[in-house]
Amino acid sequence: MTLPDTLQVSCVQMHWAKPLERNLELTLDYIRLAAEEGSRVVLFPEANLTSYYFPYLLTLPRRVVREALAEVQGAVARAGLWAIVGTIQNTDDRCLNVAHVIDPTGRIVYEYAKTHLAGEDERKYCRPGGKIAWFELDGIPCALAICRDGRHPELYRLPAMAGAKIFWHPSCSSDTIEAVHWKRVSGRAQQPIGPTTMIFHCVANTVGQSPDGAQTSSGQSFIRDAAGLPLAEAGENEETMITAVLQLQRATGYYALDSLDHPAFLRPHWDALIADMKARADEPVA
Repeated sequence: MTLPDTLQVSCVQMHWAKPLERNLELTLDYIRLAAEEGSRVVLFPEANLTSYYFPYLLTLPRRVVREALAEVQGAVARAGLWAIVGTIQNTDDRCLNVAHVIDPTGRIVYEYAKTHLAGEDERKYCRPGGKIAWFELDGIPCALAICRDGRHPELYRLPAMAGAKIFWHPSCSSDTIEAVHWKRVSGRAQQPIGPTTMIFHCVANTVGQSPDGAQTSSGQSFIRDAAGLPLAEAGENEETMITAVLQLQRATGYYALDSLDHPAFLRPHWDALIADMKARADEPVA
């Protein structure tokens, strides 16, 4: 399949600790807005439907979450674009923090469960996923990870070695005010995708405080060129959407591919890891 020359993408920045009904309404609004602006893909933050606030999300019946997700699927089909949305859902064995990839017909065609859990509540109530995300979107090979996963380079460098062009990175940087301030001044602890892979990096982060005021989130969602330079970036506090056009030929994966060849003794090991990643990529998350 011939890849398109360009891809217009949008990243949505939303509050992380609001009720599902409000999150659903805002998600549907941003899907419509992304379509009106001509975007082919809209990326939402981590757990944008259920919220990341565990005292609330743990009370949500699985049926209610699935019904909300079905409404989003219908909206995506009407808009005729791709969407990546997030939920944290109860399962028979604890919760899973999942990113759902929805195609322009409204079908969920890929799901990835967060591998590296963050925060006391998430580690207590969730279980980690067991694969590295590898999927195609309009024929474009993609990587995907959730929030703290981005501190673990293998989750995007292995896909980049296999030819991924875009790293989708939904996030919820909720933490104490002091920790969030550190994330802002230090680059939010995000690994520099461009200088280590040469692929695009799209981050949809959250904003706002928890109901008890104990935690906040750092905002500053961004879309970065394959070289690591900013194409669009949101502020620290507002709910908003940013949009950029990706020139896909710029995503050469040069730095990741160079690691395949040097040092030479690692090449068989990289090849084996890539093959295993692809073999497991379509395993269900549940």
